Amino acid sequence: MKAIIFDLDGTLLNRDESVKRFITAQYDRFYMHLSHIPKEQFCERFIELDCRGYVWKDLVYESLIKYFHIKGISTSDLLEDYMECFHLYCVPFPNLISMLEALKKSSILIGMITNGKGQFQMDNIVALGIQSYFDTILISEWEEMKKPDPFIFQKALQQLDVQAIETIFVGDHPINDIDAAKKVGLQTIWKKDDQWNDVKADYIIDDLAEIIPIMLNPNDAT
Repeated sequence: MKAIIFDLDGTLLNRDESVKRFITAQYDRFYMHLSHIPKEQFCERFIELDCRGYVWKDLVYESLIKYFHIKGISTSDLLEDYMECFHLYCVPFPNLISMLEALKKSSILIGMITNGKGQFQMDNIVALGIQSYFDTILISEWEEMKKPDPFIFQKALQQLDVQAIETIFVGDHPINDIDAAKKVGLQTIWKKDDQWNDVKADYIIDDLAEIIPIMLNPNDAT
């Protein structure tokens, strides 16, 4: 294998834990306006409305303000805080840096395809300290296309100058990541997520460290 392409949220970035840390801190920052709401209730409601990132935050905050009858702050106030501060709470999955280091030492090309807002996602990538490991990074807003569109995968392959058959894609979402990558001809690694079952990937991992033997000795990996 000559190259590997990663998803970001739920694959390299532990988004669930990052969101918990962010929303807890946001409640504290806006406590003057939120003190009538129990912190745990506010945080749980945000996480529920967020739907693991598949609902944009303007709608989430608009719903929160109505649901809790929040006064004195607006949707835009909370959204701006989210955009400016979320990266401060980014949590990587274990073995992220050591895995990327090992891939680089083995001269494997590394790419990323992530859906989301351009600068927001880039801020999160920088916060994880991983930007320099990647030979290409494609963020859907900046590319004006998003997974599972096959063209965004094809663009990553073109920028890495590799064939699909020489490349593995790593992601957590069975449709946007695994199925979409397979349709373009990439081999796939599913970063296991308890939300999904019976995902048809070439390899299934629990830990990022498991990627190294797959990339270096794919015929021996299980």
